Amino acid sequence: MHGGLWDGRRLYELYQEAHTPWEWHAELFEHARKVGISIFSSPFDPTAVELLESLGAPAYKIASFELIDIPLIQQCARTGMPLVMSTGLASPEEITEAVAAARGAGSGGMILLHCTSAYPAPMSDMNLVTIPHLAQTHDVVVGLSDHTMGVAASVAAVSLGASFIEKHFTLSRAEGGVDSAFSLEPHELERLVKEARDAWEALGALKHGELRSEDSSRDHRRSLYVVADVRKGELITGQNVRSIRPGLGLPPKYLPQVLGRRAVHDLARGTPLARSMVE
Repeated sequence: MHGGLWDGRRLYELYQEAHTPWEWHAELFEHARKVGISIFSSPFDPTAVELLESLGAPAYKIASFELIDIPLIQQCARTGMPLVMSTGLASPEEITEAVAAARGAGSGGMILLHCTSAYPAPMSDMNLVTIPHLAQTHDVVVGLSDHTMGVAASVAAVSLGASFIEKHFTLSRAEGGVDSAFSLEPHELERLVKEARDAWEALGALKHGELRSEDSSRDHRRSLYVVADVRKGELITGQNVRSIRPGLGLPPKYLPQVLGRRAVHDLARGTPLARSMVE
């Protein structure tokens, strides 16, 4: 390989070091089910698909570099399980072809992950606004395969509609590993989960106007108040009615309409002005 984190490494050697040994899978799947975690894996050839199918994998991950492997996508899709497909390096035409292949072969659903295949990926190359475009173009659930340092890109992706976040994870970067440099440690993963959920909750719905949580803030608004005693029949003027806080009287926009009118009854200083108080 040339450039990046694995500069000078041979691909065969890198994958030998990075792959999850086959003999680990059964134990990992069993443990995940015991603790209530959904577990699946990324197959890279037909035999790997067969292994995962024998273990009852609930989904299949298609890595970015395999998005152009249409036979592999079709084999995964024929299991009837959902596919999670990363789009790093892929052109729009290649993404469209992969989606069509998955759907044509009977995939049980699909998630497309926007991805920048750089390790680590610079923030300036993330182009997260692609995420809603993927959703609109292919009518799929979308997410982010995030190789940046930290959690900011993932949280931003959630605000753009991402429903699925993929992050590399390590118990300790200090222990090393082929992807440890851009992997999250446990406390960082916890932060990602919290902030992503907060971002999702904050999206809410299209809403204008006052909310229940804003009740206590209503008093911070201005409104019309009697600032000097006014006798019945006396004119309302800028000297006896002004716009001040709190917001318990008429909104300030009504000041021009009440100036020059007469009081219906005596008005004491400090009274919030109401429509019924003027002629």
